[in-house]
Amino acid sequence: MIRALVLLLALLAAQPAAAAPLAPEATAHYGPTTAPLRSLLVRGTTDIALFAPVLRAFAEANPGMAVGYEQWGSNPLYEAAAKACTGRFPVADLIISSAVDQQVKLVNDGCSQPHHSAAVAALPDDLIWRDEVFGITREPAVMVYNRTLVPPGEAPHSRFDLLDLLRPEHSRYAGRVATYDIEASGLGYLFAFADSEQATTFGQLIEAFGRTRAVATCCSAEIIDGVISGRYLIAYNVLGSYALERAAHNPELVVVAPEDYTLMLSRAALIPSRAKDPAGAGRLVDFLLSPAGRRALSATHLIVSPSEIYATQAGGDGGTGTSLLRPIPLSPVLLVGLDRQRRAQFIALWRKTFGEDKTTFVEK
Repeated sequence: MIRALVLLLALLAAQPAAAAPLAPEATAHYGPTTAPLRSLLVRGTTDIALFAPVLRAFAEANPGMAVGYEQWGSNPLYEAAAKACTGRFPVADLIISSAVDQQVKLVNDGCSQPHHSAAVAALPDDLIWRDEVFGITREPAVMVYNRTLVPPGEAPHSRFDLLDLLRPEHSRYAGRVATYDIEASGLGYLFAFADSEQATTFGQLIEAFGRTRAVATCCSAEIIDGVISGRYLIAYNVLGSYALERAAHNPELVVVAPEDYTLMLSRAALIPSRAKDPAGAGRLVDFLLSPAGRRALSATHLIVSPSEIYATQAGGDGGTGTSLLRPIPLSPVLLVGLDRQRRAQFIALWRKTFGEDKTTFVEK
């Protein structure tokens, strides 16, 4: 009876608050603005600033085709796609998300359709499933720190190093380490759950985060801005594409691929089952996988090679580049973390660690 009550409370704790109206965070348009022959609607989690050059390149390569892009948070995007699948929300032609577990669930729920081409056939097995979801980028989960505030001898290169910094009773890093809020960010949940499955350090890390009042907050831009400004000293498990883009303009920001292991993510694209122009969406998928598309994605760090990360580390403080890469595959294994009971228990642990008000540990 007690066990059942505990589980019920955990399930209730994991339920989101009253949902806000579903709407994009920002929108943009590429290609002709008057009487285009075709017009695609793309919804994605990638910031417009990073994805704009890619969509411009596609529009230039396809005269007469316009592209509307809507930037969404990962959880609202998933909710919108799930509702569109059953006709309860306007449909897009292509969905691209960093929360790849949510994309796999949409495929599993019959909310996508296949696309066949030479480009997708050439994808490795871990970047394609059912010919309906396709990995289009290559991005690491990284740590970042501010080199002007973190002494060289304390610069973390692994999770073990981060634990060492948080271990002292009066660590100066208390309240100054930030990571994703896994309830607000689908990507944050994915990274945290992957850590729990792969890392022997996860239990120690989550305990250290709770003991030292680590900050859980919403998104890559806010976390990285906090490190640059000095509000936070270190950020954990942020997306490398955003971190490298900001580091290119902010030399105080150092990007670290953890040497114990580095999660590698490929943003997942799918064509909704009710898409109005699935052929046009397939053309965009093929472009993203083409040499021209890969160059455009690489130019904004949406495709990151390990050597690029290690060069950044070495340029900052002598990183060794010995990280073990662990790709997150596009496969049904990702559905484990989205199991209702498993997710409720994991979020209950997270809330116990960070508390209900996750962002009040440091002054804003």
